[in-house]
Amino acid sequence: MTTEALKAPVTDLYDRIGIGYSSVRRPDPRWAAAIRDAVGDARSVINVGAGAGSYEPRDVPLLAVEPSAAMRAQRPADAAPCLTGRAEELPFDDAQFDVALAVLTVHHWTDLAAGVAELRRVARRFVVVTYDMAVQREFWLTREYLPEIAAAEESRVPSLPHLTGLLGECEVRQLPVWHDFTDGFMTAFWRRPHAYLDPVRRRSCSAFALTDPAAVERGVGRLAADLESGAWERGHAGLLELDHIDAGFRLITGAGGER
Repeated sequence: MTTEALKAPVTDLYDRIGIGYSSVRRPDPRWAAAIRDAVGDARSVINVGAGAGSYEPRDVPLLAVEPSAAMRAQRPADAAPCLTGRAEELPFDDAQFDVALAVLTVHHWTDLAAGVAELRRVARRFVVVTYDMAVQREFWLTREYLPEIAAAEESRVPSLPHLTGLLGECEVRQLPVWHDFTDGFMTAFWRRPHAYLDPVRRRSCSAFALTDPAAVERGVGRLAADLESGAWERGHAGLLELDHIDAGFRLITGAGGER
């Protein structure tokens, strides 16, 4: 497969939705702390599918790799150096890094097995953040208003058993999503439903961007009506009492070393 064929889907998507991405997708400090703890005493980190630099530890020597020009352009001026490249073909030696970091990126890779093999090849340990669609398909937005999102996501997001099978022996931990979460991915506004009516927020989330626009408009229209009538609050009163939920996000850690 050619380099152009592999990189086009990811670069096309984020060159389209990436404008303004960093204003909506602001890293949550609680996740940042958990990821930094997982990185541990690493002296070198490669961040694969790095995007705008969310969740990159600033106190560890780090090199980023990102295929999308729109995302690279939004990296802060003081962010780590970032190369143009893809997870499936990393231009590094075996075990060159202590840790390979991959945060909310594996579902964008065109060849998951190749990307995982590269993570394990170039680093002694890996830290991966992903989400479990078995949990997210039951989220109220996808279950009641936009089942089309779940269908679109399940076609590209690897199941947790499949991903961990490729990664090998690993530890999987839950990453809660708090009610005031700052990183505006699809489930972040679980207690702030009016946020889903904002097209800017929706545009910065690949789950919306990859779903039929007509279906999104229908679902958002139904949600707007239920918010106006009070039906949503009556049906989800229990959520308003919660501080955080399990939205399916998982922090996966383990040892590298190509098998």
